[in-house]
Amino acid sequence: MNFGFVSTRFSGTDGVTLESAKWAEVLWRDGHVSHWYSGLSDRNPDISMCVPEAHFAHPEVEWINERIWSTTTRTRQVTERIRAMADYIKSTLYDFADRFAIDVLVPENALTIPMNVPLGIAITEFLSETGMPSIAHHHDFYWERTRFSISGIHDLLDQAFPPRVPNMVHTVINSPAQEQISRRKGVGALLIPNVFDFEQPAPEPDDYTADVRESLGLAEDDIFILQPTRVVPRKGIEHAIKLVGMLNNPKCKLVISHDAGDEGYEYHAMLEELAQQEGVDMRIVADRVSEVRQLDADVRKLYTLWDLYPHCDLVTYPSTYEGFGNALLEAIYFKKPVVINRYSIFIEDIEPKGFKLALMDGVVTKGTLSQVERLLNNPAYCEEVVEHNYQVACQYYSYEILRRSFSSILGNLTGWSPEKSKIQ
Repeated sequence: MNFGFVSTRFSGTDGVTLESAKWAEVLWRDGHVSHWYSGLSDRNPDISMCVPEAHFAHPEVEWINERIWSTTTRTRQVTERIRAMADYIKSTLYDFADRFAIDVLVPENALTIPMNVPLGIAITEFLSETGMPSIAHHHDFYWERTRFSISGIHDLLDQAFPPRVPNMVHTVINSPAQEQISRRKGVGALLIPNVFDFEQPAPEPDDYTADVRESLGLAEDDIFILQPTRVVPRKGIEHAIKLVGMLNNPKCKLVISHDAGDEGYEYHAMLEELAQQEGVDMRIVADRVSEVRQLDADVRKLYTLWDLYPHCDLVTYPSTYEGFGNALLEAIYFKKPVVINRYSIFIEDIEPKGFKLALMDGVVTKGTLSQVERLLNNPAYCEEVVEHNYQVACQYYSYEILRRSFSSILGNLTGWSPEKSKIQ
Protein backbone atom coordinates (compact mmCIF):
# COMPACT_ATOMS: atom_id res chain seq x y z
CA MET A 1 0.00 0.00 0.00
CA ASN A 2 0.95 3.65 -0.32
CA PHE A 3 1.48 5.43 3.00
CA GLY A 4 1.32 9.21 3.29
CA PHE A 5 3.33 10.65 6.18
CA VAL A 6 2.20 14.16 7.15
CA SER A 7 3.94 16.61 9.49
CA THR A 8 5.10 20.19 9.81
CA ARG A 9 8.60 19.09 8.77
CA PHE A 10 10.58 16.04 7.75
CA SER A 11 14.06 17.47 7.91
CA GLY A 12 17.03 17.19 10.23
CA THR A 13 17.46 15.05 13.32
CA ASP A 14 14.43 15.84 15.47
CA GLY A 15 12.60 12.88 16.98
CA VAL A 16 9.61 13.04 14.63
CA THR A 17 11.79 13.07 11.52
CA LEU A 18 13.97 10.21 12.75
CA GLU A 19 11.17 7.96 13.97
CA SER A 20 9.05 8.47 10.86
CA ALA A 21 12.01 7.33 8.75
CA LYS A 22 12.23 4.17 10.85
CA TRP A 23 8.51 3.53 10.35
CA ALA A 24 8.94 3.94 6.60
CA GLU A 25 11.88 1.54 6.58
CA VAL A 26 9.92 -1.15 8.40
CA LEU A 27 6.92 -0.63 6.11
CA TRP A 28 9.19 -0.92 3.07
CA ARG A 29 10.34 -4.35 4.24
CA ASP A 30 6.75 -5.55 3.85
CA GLY A 31 6.45 -4.01 0.41
CA HIS A 32 4.72 -0.74 1.34
CA VAL A 33 5.78 2.57 -0.21
CA SER A 34 5.98 5.79 1.82
CA HIS A 35 5.38 9.33 0.61
CA TRP A 36 5.93 12.56 2.49
CA TYR A 37 3.91 15.74 2.98
CA SER A 38 5.36 18.59 5.05
CA GLY A 39 6.19 22.28 5.21
CA LEU A 40 9.95 21.66 5.32
CA SER A 41 11.44 18.57 3.71
CA ASP A 42 14.73 16.86 2.96
CA ARG A 43 12.96 13.89 1.35
CA ASN A 44 13.31 12.98 -2.33
CA PRO A 45 11.03 15.32 -4.34
CA ASP A 46 9.89 12.33 -6.42
CA ILE A 47 8.12 10.83 -3.42
CA SER A 48 7.29 13.95 -1.43
CA MET A 49 5.28 17.15 -1.49
CA CYS A 50 6.48 20.30 0.25
CA VAL A 51 3.83 22.87 1.15
CA PRO A 52 5.38 25.85 3.00
CA GLU A 53 2.07 26.68 4.73
CA ALA A 54 2.32 23.36 6.59
CA HIS A 55 5.48 24.45 8.42
CA PHE A 56 5.16 26.01 11.87
CA ALA A 57 7.57 28.79 10.85
CA HIS A 58 5.41 30.02 7.95
CA PRO A 59 4.65 33.74 8.49
CA GLU A 60 0.87 33.22 8.52
CA VAL A 61 1.16 30.40 11.05
CA GLU A 62 3.43 32.53 13.24
CA TRP A 63 0.90 35.40 13.00
CA ILE A 64 -1.83 33.05 14.19
CA ASN A 65 0.29 31.58 17.01
CA GLU A 66 1.06 35.04 18.37
CA ARG A 67 -2.69 35.59 18.86
CA ILE A 68 -3.98 32.28 20.22
CA TRP A 69 -1.64 31.48 23.14
CA SER A 70 -1.51 33.09 26.60
CA THR A 71 -5.02 34.40 26.05
CA THR A 72 -8.46 32.94 26.66
CA THR A 73 -10.17 34.44 23.61
CA ARG A 74 -9.44 35.04 19.94
CA THR A 75 -10.76 37.65 17.56
CA ARG A 76 -13.05 36.94 14.66
CA GLN A 77 -10.22 37.85 12.29
CA VAL A 78 -8.00 35.17 13.82
CA THR A 79 -10.75 32.58 13.40
CA GLU A 80 -11.24 33.56 9.76
CA ARG A 81 -7.53 33.34 9.00
CA ILE A 82 -7.25 29.95 10.70
CA ARG A 83 -10.21 28.82 8.63
CA ALA A 84 -8.76 30.13 5.37
CA MET A 85 -5.36 28.55 6.01
CA ALA A 86 -6.95 25.22 6.97
CA ASP A 87 -9.04 25.19 3.79
CA TYR A 88 -5.99 25.81 1.64
CA ILE A 89 -3.90 23.14 3.39
CA LYS A 90 -6.79 20.69 3.09
CA SER A 91 -6.90 21.23 -0.67
CA THR A 92 -3.18 20.40 -0.86
CA LEU A 93 -3.76 17.23 1.16
CA TYR A 94 -6.27 16.16 -1.48
CA ASP A 95 -3.64 16.89 -4.14
CA PHE A 96 -1.08 14.84 -2.20
CA ALA A 97 -3.44 11.89 -1.81
CA ASP A 98 -4.33 11.95 -5.50
CA ARG A 99 -0.77 12.38 -6.78
CA PHE A 100 0.58 9.40 -4.83
CA ALA A 101 -2.59 7.28 -4.58
CA ILE A 102 -2.36 7.28 -0.78
CA ASP A 103 -4.06 4.35 0.96
CA VAL A 104 -3.19 5.14 4.59
CA LEU A 105 -2.42 8.58 6.07
CA VAL A 106 0.13 8.80 8.90
CA PRO A 107 -0.01 12.16 10.73
CA GLU A 108 3.31 12.50 12.56
CA ASN A 109 2.74 14.62 15.67
CA ALA A 110 0.68 17.01 13.53
CA LEU A 111 -2.45 16.09 15.52
CA THR A 112 -0.60 16.00 18.82
CA ILE A 113 1.14 19.29 19.49
CA PRO A 114 -0.49 22.42 17.98
CA MET A 115 2.53 24.04 16.37
CA ASN A 116 0.39 24.54 13.25
CA VAL A 117 -3.28 24.64 14.17
CA PRO A 118 -4.60 25.02 10.58
CA LEU A 119 -2.68 21.89 9.58
CA GLY A 120 -4.30 19.87 12.35
CA ILE A 121 -7.76 21.08 11.39
CA ALA A 122 -7.06 20.36 7.72
CA ILE A 123 -5.95 16.78 8.42
CA THR A 124 -8.95 16.16 10.66
CA GLU A 125 -11.42 17.41 8.07
CA PHE A 126 -9.65 15.56 5.24
CA LEU A 127 -9.97 12.28 7.14
CA SER A 128 -13.59 12.98 8.08
CA GLU A 129 -14.49 13.72 4.47
CA THR A 130 -12.59 10.86 2.83
CA GLY A 131 -12.83 8.11 5.43
CA MET A 132 -9.22 7.25 4.60
CA PRO A 133 -7.62 4.88 7.11
CA SER A 134 -5.04 6.65 9.27
CA ILE A 135 -2.43 5.93 11.91
CA ALA A 136 -1.74 8.94 14.13
CA HIS A 137 1.77 8.80 15.59
CA HIS A 138 1.72 10.96 18.73
CA HIS A 139 5.05 12.02 20.26
CA ASP A 140 4.21 14.80 22.74
CA PHE A 141 0.76 16.21 23.51
CA TYR A 142 -0.02 19.89 24.05
CA TRP A 143 -1.17 19.25 27.63
CA GLU A 144 2.42 18.20 28.43
CA ARG A 145 3.75 21.69 27.59
CA THR A 146 3.23 24.69 29.87
CA ARG A 147 3.24 27.18 26.99
CA PHE A 148 0.04 25.62 25.58
CA SER A 149 -1.87 25.60 28.89
CA ILE A 150 -3.65 28.92 28.27
CA SER A 151 -5.24 29.40 24.86
CA GLY A 152 -8.07 30.99 22.93
CA ILE A 153 -8.63 27.85 20.84
CA HIS A 154 -9.94 25.22 23.27
CA ASP A 155 -12.67 24.34 20.79
CA LEU A 156 -10.11 23.68 18.06
CA LEU A 157 -7.84 21.72 20.36
CA ASP A 158 -10.79 19.52 21.25
CA GLN A 159 -11.64 19.11 17.57
CA ALA A 160 -8.23 18.21 16.18
CA PHE A 161 -5.50 17.61 18.79
CA PRO A 162 -6.08 14.75 18.49
CA PRO A 163 -9.42 14.20 16.76
CA ARG A 164 -11.91 11.42 17.39
CA VAL A 165 -12.54 9.89 13.98
CA PRO A 166 -13.56 6.26 13.43
CA ASN A 167 -10.98 5.53 10.74
CA MET A 168 -7.97 6.41 12.91
CA VAL A 169 -5.69 4.29 15.09
CA HIS A 170 -3.85 6.32 17.71
CA THR A 171 -0.30 5.35 18.71
CA VAL A 172 1.81 6.86 21.51
CA ILE A 173 5.44 6.43 22.59
CA ASN A 174 4.96 6.05 26.36
CA SER A 175 2.41 4.70 28.81
CA PRO A 176 1.56 8.01 30.58
CA ALA A 177 0.51 9.39 27.17
CA GLN A 178 -1.55 6.26 26.63
CA GLU A 179 -3.39 6.90 29.90
CA GLN A 180 -3.86 10.62 29.25
CA ILE A 181 -5.31 10.29 25.76
CA SER A 182 -7.82 7.79 27.09
CA ARG A 183 -8.84 10.04 29.99
CA ARG A 184 -8.89 13.33 28.05
CA LYS A 185 -10.17 12.17 24.66
CA GLY A 186 -12.00 8.93 25.36
CA VAL A 187 -9.98 7.00 22.76
CA GLY A 188 -7.67 4.05 23.11
CA ALA A 189 -4.08 4.17 21.89
CA LEU A 190 -1.49 1.54 21.04
CA LEU A 191 1.85 1.95 22.78
CA ILE A 192 4.68 1.82 20.21
CA PRO A 193 8.01 2.88 21.73
CA ASN A 194 10.82 4.40 19.73
CA VAL A 195 12.89 1.66 18.10
CA PHE A 196 16.26 0.90 16.51
CA ASP A 197 17.38 -1.68 13.98
CA PHE A 198 19.09 -3.81 16.61
CA GLU A 199 19.06 -6.78 14.23
CA GLN A 200 21.81 -4.93 12.32
CA PRO A 201 25.04 -4.15 14.22
CA ALA A 202 26.13 -0.55 14.56
CA PRO A 203 28.44 0.75 11.81
CA GLU A 204 32.14 0.38 12.54
CA PRO A 205 34.45 3.42 12.59
CA ASP A 206 35.94 4.13 9.16
CA ASP A 207 38.77 6.22 7.71
CA TYR A 208 36.69 9.41 7.84
CA THR A 209 36.26 9.19 11.61
CA ALA A 210 39.74 7.94 12.46
CA ASP A 211 40.74 11.43 13.62
CA VAL A 212 37.61 12.25 15.67
CA ARG A 213 39.49 12.52 18.97
CA GLU A 214 42.24 14.62 17.44
CA SER A 215 39.70 16.94 15.77
CA LEU A 216 37.92 17.48 19.08
CA GLY A 217 41.20 18.18 20.87
CA LEU A 218 41.21 14.92 22.83
CA ALA A 219 44.27 12.78 23.49
CA GLU A 220 44.12 9.04 22.86
CA ASP A 221 44.22 8.29 26.59
CA ASP A 222 41.58 10.89 27.50
CA ILE A 223 38.30 9.56 28.88
CA PHE A 224 35.76 10.76 26.32
CA ILE A 225 32.43 11.35 28.10
CA LEU A 226 29.68 12.19 25.61
CA GLN A 227 26.53 14.19 26.33
CA PRO A 228 24.64 13.58 23.03
CA THR A 229 22.01 16.31 23.36
CA ARG A 230 21.25 19.96 22.84
CA VAL A 231 22.07 22.44 25.59
CA VAL A 232 18.59 22.93 27.07
CA PRO A 233 17.59 22.88 30.76
CA ARG A 234 15.57 19.65 30.68
CA LYS A 235 18.69 17.73 29.63
CA GLY A 236 20.12 18.21 33.14
CA ILE A 237 23.66 18.76 31.90
CA GLU A 238 24.66 20.33 35.23
CA HIS A 239 24.49 16.78 36.66
CA ALA A 240 26.93 15.54 34.01
CA ILE A 241 29.31 18.35 35.00
CA LYS A 242 28.94 17.44 38.67
CA LEU A 243 29.66 13.78 37.90
CA VAL A 244 32.81 14.57 35.93
CA GLY A 245 33.96 16.87 38.71
CA MET A 246 33.48 14.08 41.27
CA LEU A 247 35.53 11.69 39.11
CA ASN A 248 38.43 14.04 39.89
CA ASN A 249 40.46 12.92 36.89
CA PRO A 250 41.92 15.52 34.51
CA LYS A 251 41.76 12.91 31.74
CA CYS A 252 37.93 13.02 31.87
CA LYS A 253 36.59 15.35 29.18
CA LEU A 254 32.86 16.17 28.89
CA VAL A 255 31.90 16.62 25.25
CA ILE A 256 28.45 18.04 24.40
CA SER A 257 27.37 17.35 20.84
CA HIS A 258 24.87 20.15 20.17
CA ASP A 259 24.37 23.79 21.12
CA ALA A 260 21.38 25.62 22.58
CA GLY A 261 19.74 26.38 19.24
CA ASP A 262 16.65 28.54 19.45
CA GLU A 263 15.99 28.11 23.19
CA GLY A 264 18.35 30.82 24.41
CA TYR A 265 21.87 30.85 25.81
CA GLU A 266 21.29 31.59 29.51
CA TYR A 267 21.52 27.90 30.40
CA HIS A 268 24.64 27.59 28.24
CA ALA A 269 26.30 30.41 30.15
CA MET A 270 25.37 28.85 33.49
CA LEU A 271 26.93 25.53 32.44
CA GLU A 272 30.15 27.26 31.38
CA GLU A 273 30.40 28.94 34.78
CA LEU A 274 29.60 25.70 36.64
CA ALA A 275 32.20 23.74 34.66
CA GLN A 276 34.81 26.35 35.56
CA GLN A 277 33.87 26.16 39.24
CA GLU A 278 34.02 22.34 39.22
CA GLY A 279 37.30 22.25 37.29
CA VAL A 280 35.67 20.28 34.47
CA ASP A 281 36.98 20.32 30.90
CA MET A 282 33.67 20.78 29.06
CA ARG A 283 33.58 21.14 25.29
CA ILE A 284 30.52 22.02 23.23
CA VAL A 285 31.43 20.73 19.77
CA ALA A 286 28.31 21.78 17.86
CA ASP A 287 30.51 23.50 15.28
CA ARG A 288 32.00 20.08 14.40
CA VAL A 289 28.74 18.10 14.34
CA SER A 290 26.38 18.12 11.38
CA GLU A 291 23.44 16.12 10.08
CA VAL A 292 25.70 14.77 7.31
CA ARG A 293 29.43 14.41 6.82
CA GLN A 294 30.84 17.45 5.07
CA LEU A 295 33.52 20.13 5.21
CA ASP A 296 32.84 23.54 6.74
CA ALA A 297 33.94 26.92 5.39
CA ASP A 298 37.38 26.43 6.98
CA VAL A 299 37.71 23.02 5.27
CA ARG A 300 37.37 21.22 8.60
CA LYS A 301 35.65 17.87 8.78
CA LEU A 302 32.14 17.87 10.20
CA TYR A 303 30.99 14.63 11.80
CA THR A 304 27.55 13.19 12.49
CA LEU A 305 26.50 12.29 16.02
CA TRP A 306 26.79 8.63 15.05
CA ASP A 307 30.44 9.27 14.15
CA LEU A 308 31.10 10.27 17.77
CA TYR A 309 29.51 7.33 19.58
CA PRO A 310 32.10 4.67 18.62
CA HIS A 311 34.92 6.82 20.01
CA CYS A 312 33.44 7.73 23.40
CA ASP A 313 33.97 5.87 26.69
CA LEU A 314 30.77 6.81 28.52
CA VAL A 315 27.43 8.44 27.66
CA THR A 316 25.73 10.79 30.12
CA TYR A 317 21.95 11.17 29.95
CA PRO A 318 20.86 13.08 33.07
CA SER A 319 17.60 14.44 31.61
CA THR A 320 14.87 15.60 33.95
CA TYR A 321 12.18 14.84 31.35
CA GLU A 322 12.01 12.95 28.05
CA GLY A 323 9.06 11.78 25.97
CA PHE A 324 10.98 8.55 25.50
CA GLY A 325 14.78 8.80 25.21
CA ASN A 326 16.28 8.21 21.77
CA ALA A 327 19.82 8.98 22.93
CA LEU A 328 19.58 6.12 25.42
CA LEU A 329 18.77 3.64 22.66
CA GLU A 330 21.55 5.10 20.50
CA ALA A 331 24.11 4.58 23.26
CA ILE A 332 22.93 1.01 23.79
CA TYR A 333 23.01 0.41 20.03
CA PHE A 334 26.68 1.47 19.95
CA LYS A 335 27.35 -0.66 23.05
CA LYS A 336 28.39 2.19 25.30
CA PRO A 337 27.89 2.36 29.10
CA VAL A 338 25.35 4.94 30.22
CA VAL A 339 24.74 7.00 33.33
CA ILE A 340 21.11 8.11 33.43
CA ASN A 341 18.76 10.14 35.58
CA ARG A 342 15.57 8.27 36.46
CA TYR A 343 13.13 10.60 34.68
CA SER A 344 9.45 9.64 34.89
CA ILE A 345 9.09 7.87 31.51
CA PHE A 346 12.28 5.92 32.18
CA ILE A 347 10.94 4.76 35.54
CA GLU A 348 7.58 3.68 34.14
CA ASP A 349 8.43 2.25 30.72
CA ILE A 350 12.15 1.55 30.36
CA GLU A 351 13.62 0.64 33.73
CA PRO A 352 11.40 -2.45 34.21
CA LYS A 353 12.92 -3.99 31.06
CA GLY A 354 16.09 -4.81 33.02
CA PHE A 355 18.85 -2.64 31.56
CA LYS A 356 22.10 -2.32 33.51
CA LEU A 357 22.81 1.42 33.77
CA ALA A 358 24.55 3.73 36.21
CA LEU A 359 21.60 5.42 37.89
CA MET A 360 21.03 8.77 39.53
CA ASP A 361 17.80 9.95 41.10
CA GLY A 362 17.82 13.72 40.68
CA VAL A 363 21.31 14.12 42.18
CA VAL A 364 24.72 12.55 41.61
CA THR A 365 25.52 10.49 44.70
CA LYS A 366 28.54 8.49 45.83
CA GLY A 367 26.63 5.43 44.66
CA THR A 368 26.31 6.89 41.17
CA LEU A 369 29.99 7.75 41.18
CA SER A 370 30.92 4.21 42.27
CA GLN A 371 28.88 2.68 39.43
CA VAL A 372 30.52 4.98 36.86
CA GLU A 373 34.03 4.29 38.16
CA ARG A 374 33.43 0.55 37.90
CA LEU A 375 32.29 0.92 34.28
CA LEU A 376 35.32 3.04 33.39
CA ASN A 377 37.94 1.03 35.28
CA ASN A 378 36.80 -2.57 34.72
CA PRO A 379 36.74 -3.36 30.97
CA ALA A 380 35.47 -6.93 31.46
CA TYR A 381 32.52 -5.73 33.55
CA CYS A 382 31.77 -2.92 31.10
CA GLU A 383 31.75 -5.39 28.20
CA GLU A 384 29.32 -7.63 30.08
CA VAL A 385 27.02 -4.67 30.80
CA VAL A 386 26.86 -3.28 27.26
CA GLU A 387 26.27 -6.73 25.75
CA HIS A 388 23.46 -7.38 28.23
CA ASN A 389 21.86 -4.02 27.39
CA TYR A 390 22.06 -4.75 23.67
CA GLN A 391 20.24 -8.05 24.09
CA VAL A 392 17.51 -6.44 26.22
CA ALA A 393 17.05 -3.73 23.59
CA CYS A 394 16.79 -6.38 20.86
CA GLN A 395 13.92 -7.93 22.80
CA TYR A 396 11.93 -4.77 23.48
CA TYR A 397 12.97 -2.02 21.04
CA SER A 398 13.83 -3.69 17.74
CA TYR A 399 12.28 -3.18 14.31
CA GLU A 400 10.54 -6.53 14.72
CA ILE A 401 8.45 -5.05 17.56
CA LEU A 402 7.35 -2.26 15.21
CA ARG A 403 6.62 -4.69 12.38
CA ARG A 404 4.30 -6.74 14.60
CA SER A 405 2.47 -3.58 15.63
CA PHE A 406 1.97 -2.62 11.98
CA SER A 407 0.61 -6.05 11.15
CA SER A 408 -1.97 -5.73 13.90
CA ILE A 409 -2.93 -2.14 13.02
CA LEU A 410 -3.22 -2.72 9.29
CA GLY A 411 -5.15 -5.91 9.82
CA ASN A 412 -7.76 -4.02 11.84
CA LEU A 413 -7.80 -0.94 9.59
CA THR A 414 -7.66 -2.48 6.11
CA GLY A 415 -7.62 -6.26 6.38
CA TRP A 416 -4.00 -6.37 5.14
CA SER A 417 -1.58 -8.99 6.44
CA PRO A 418 1.99 -9.99 5.50
CA GLU A 419 0.69 -13.37 4.33
CA LYS A 420 -1.81 -11.76 1.93
CA SER A 421 0.96 -9.54 0.58
CA LYS A 422 3.11 -12.58 -0.17
CA ILE A 423 0.22 -14.30 -2.00
CA GLN A 424 -0.34 -11.22 -4.18
